[in-house]
Amino acid sequence: MSIKAKRHTDPALAQARRDQVLSAAAECFRRKGYHGAGMAEISRTAGMSAGHIYNYFESKEAIIESIIAKDMEEMFSIFQEFEEHPGDVLQALIDGLNMGVQRNMDTGACVIDLDMMAEAGRNNKVASLLRDMDIQARARMRQLLTSERSALKNTDEQELESRINVIFSMMAGLLLRKMLYPELTEETVLIALRPAMKTLLMPFDKAQ
Repeated sequence: MSIKAKRHTDPALAQARRDQVLSAAAECFRRKGYHGAGMAEISRTAGMSAGHIYNYFESKEAIIESIIAKDMEEMFSIFQEFEEHPGDVLQALIDGLNMGVQRNMDTGACVIDLDMMAEAGRNNKVASLLRDMDIQARARMRQLLTSERSALKNTDEQELESRINVIFSMMAGLLLRKMLYPELTEETVLIALRPAMKTLLMPFDKAQ
């Protein structure tokens, strides 16, 4: 077996190469958008030939799929931290609010999210992947809010779904606000977001 073949069968090296391509692609997408960044530019940024990249990704769309999959892994890791928090669910989510605000207001890192949303309007496969990610995120949040440590564990399904969608909408909207109003700070957002989140995470008769 040749050295080259061995390299291709080395899982650690293959993963490192995949991560190298994903990092380069994300940088290109941030600079030029999904349609503006071709495989040739991605290969230059990654320091790899286009032919080498095709050993790991069959198309630019496959790269987007992997970027979405990595986002899902990161999201699940955050939910795992909430689930392992020693306090109740309300305290776990409030304690993690700073992290969520920081992540959703990072216009450099999140601009690719906007581009993927735009691509979803043209590309059914990307739209399906993003919707699947949202379904899984809502399922994890529902699991968290119906756990024994949650004040909402006995809330009916329709109300629970409403609360989850409002929470997700508030967090996702931070990026748009930051882009339109660059002076916006995390501290300013948290002044109103903390009490709003507390209201959404406890029974309404107790929140009022």
